[in-house]
Amino acid sequence: MPATPGAGSRTAWLAALGPGLIDMHTHAIDPDLPDLTGTYPGSFPRVRRVPGDRAEILLGDRLYRVVDSRCWSAQARIKDMDAEGVAAQVVSATPVTLCHGEPAAGAVALARAQNDFMARLVAGAPGRLLGLGCVPMQDPGAAIAELRRCVTELGFAGVEIGTRVGELELADPSFVPFFQAVAELRALVFVHPVDRTLDPRLAALGLGFGLGMPAETAVAAAGLLVSDLFDQVPGLRVCLAHGGGTLPSALPRLARGQQLAGGAEPARLATARARRLWCDSLTYDAAGLLFAAERFGAGHVVLGTDYPFDAREQPAGAVLGQLESPAGLAGVARENALTLLSEALI
Repeated sequence: MPATPGAGSRTAWLAALGPGLIDMHTHAIDPDLPDLTGTYPGSFPRVRRVPGDRAEILLGDRLYRVVDSRCWSAQARIKDMDAEGVAAQVVSATPVTLCHGEPAAGAVALARAQNDFMARLVAGAPGRLLGLGCVPMQDPGAAIAELRRCVTELGFAGVEIGTRVGELELADPSFVPFFQAVAELRALVFVHPVDRTLDPRLAALGLGFGLGMPAETAVAAAGLLVSDLFDQVPGLRVCLAHGGGTLPSALPRLARGQQLAGGAEPARLATARARRLWCDSLTYDAAGLLFAAERFGAGHVVLGTDYPFDAREQPAGAVLGQLESPAGLAGVARENALTLLSEALI
């Protein structure tokens, strides 16, 4: 079942959007997510419904998070969107369900089930929701197949992936064919950290959310920037969650390290290649937003809120209201997303 009017008419879908914000960073989860325990090897999250139109996400027998119907009800989302002036949301899976480090067979089954759910969710709000799919990155061939299904059959704009795949970095050569397929489909990759894969040292200090996730994003993105990926895949479009994490502040040092290691050409320096990346606006701080825009380019920052979780920016676009002179970042609210999504369409 198509999630939107179909891959061939997504440009028309965007053109028909009503006025308002476009939120590129929101999440959802199926309250009836298949329980893979006992069916596939590995450790996969499961979901248990509880009273009050809520559900519990469980990791083994441990409670990970309690969520509510905003994670699976198009009507609940639209109510909040209308209240905050949001014309459209781009919806991706709850990151803990990406499971890139688990055995491939279960990850393939889970990704397919999540994408079918996402298609149903998006279909419940025509013209208001656009999906990003899940792919089993630990099996690049299966990831490419599911990517193609997401884009060409389900009408998604692209996929969400984590910052690492088991012990492998996204810059590992084994993933080049996947990124080539992304570019071929003119799809979008949204890179989001997964708190199950954070540095244990930071988690033990209670810094998983505040520093672990931003640092994890920076490591993954830095690996991509100092690799040859963007030369190998010139049409690749990658958007980083959370303002790019700690990457903006590290870019000059990364570039200096490249020079010290071998005198990299100016165009190959991380500071130059960073202009190929996109990021969302979820910095919680005007200065951080301005810094991200300086590093990636003002036209490469899109609105993101982390809806509907507690960490979300509320109301959507609040950080834009903190800017003393918002004119330079006027595109963040809507136009930059239209550009990114239009480029991502067939």
